[in-house]
Amino acid sequence: MHYSYTTKGTCSSEIEFDLDGDVVHNVQFVGGCNGNLKAISSLVDGLTVEQVVDKVKGITCGFKSTSCSDQLATALLEALDTVQ
Repeated sequence: MHYSYTTKGTCSSEIEFDLDGDVVHNVQFVGGCNGNLKAISSLVDGLTVEQVVDKVKGITCGFKSTSCSDQLATALLEALDTVQ
């Protein structure tokens, strides 16, 4: 299924992604640091939600209490929760 998540506290404003069961595909960030976010999207493609969350949950950006990758973890957990 395709999901869209509005981020909070980051330079990116939205994250779009697909879940095939609990496997992550096609992650795209709207806004933010283009190159870094393309890298994150590529690195997490094909991983399970749990694998992504284990790697990126809690990462901060500068003085912010969150980051684009932390917001991705939040988005994935919310999406998985709606499926189950």
